[in-house]
Amino acid sequence: MASSLSSIIDLSKPSLLACVASIAFNPTAWNIVARNEYRNKTITRIFGGNARYGCYFLALCIFSAGILRDSLYHRALLEQPKMQILPEPFDTLVPVVLFVLGQTFVVTSTWALGVTGTFLGDYFGILMDHRVEGFPFNVLRDPMYVGSTMSFAATALWYERPAGLLITAYVYIVYIIALQFEGPFTDMIYSKRASAQAESKKEL
Repeated sequence: MASSLSSIIDLSKPSLLACVASIAFNPTAWNIVARNEYRNKTITRIFGGNARYGCYFLALCIFSAGILRDSLYHRALLEQPKMQILPEPFDTLVPVVLFVLGQTFVVTSTWALGVTGTFLGDYFGILMDHRVEGFPFNVLRDPMYVGSTMSFAATALWYERPAGLLITAYVYIVYIIALQFEGPFTDMIYSKRASAQAESKKEL
């Protein structure tokens, strides 16, 4: 069992540890930072009370950390054992299709939500007027996370690194856990706004 596992993943590589750590760090850190922002307005105060500038700053941090995570993943893959996973021509077609679909979900999600909608603007008090129901949200509940996971899988298949598929499964688990915290908290923010609007209408 141990020998078969070592043939697909090399646990001794520091690059693997760095990759795994960065994958867990990103959603964990942003959820902590965003919740602190909602309660204490730390970033908003740094930007002189301008919530939008604060959100743009956090967006830049999240985007930069994502690029670093992807770079660490790529480096980790190249240091892992290579093994044919799919037969030709599927070894090329499947990862290409997966990557294109995954990036389509990510890019169209960002386009539909905008910068503040994508990068936790809700926690800064920048709320959307209504729920986005067009593509890709009419296909998937969490298209950005699904698309990102698909891109991880596509990269693993392209480079023929089975370890990458194990990392992809880990990514999916991390995203599911993050959503257990992110989803209910975001719902609470919008529920509070709805209650406040209902109260204001009663006073009229």
